[in-house]
Amino acid sequence: MIQITPLINIRENELHFEFIRASGPGGQNVNKVATAVQLRFDVRTSPGLPGQVKSRLIRLAGRRITEEGILLIEAKRFRTQEQNRVEALERLIALIRTAAIKPRARSKTKPSKASMEKRLQEKKRVGEVKRMRRAKAFE
Repeated sequence: MIQITPLINIRENELHFEFIRASGPGGQNVNKVATAVQLRFDVRTSPGLPGQVKSRLIRLAGRRITEEGILLIEAKRFRTQEQNRVEALERLIALIRTAAIKPRARSKTKPSKASMEKRLQEKKRVGEVKRMRRAKAFE
């Protein structure tokens, strides 16, 4: 079990790691060794995630999520499989933790009378400046 938050746990068998060849520097090593990691996590069928967290995670993931609801995280920064595997897992945990935070409800506010008055005064001042410029332009 991987503990994400005190209330959210995911099982290791829900995560699927696939090792692929990475692009970038590494010389001959990059052509021979599959060090990059693709982490696949099925968000929709995961029993460890509450419904609201799933929907927020799908929205947060953006292009990293497939139409089937599988979250795909690629890690290829390091030259070893283990370091890339750890980084992919950390990124998944960070993403789920972000999704677990419930956004605050926005409360409607009204501008104060003073701020409305100030705005109108500024609009009048700017209009007056423009009117004065216009009058000078025709002289």
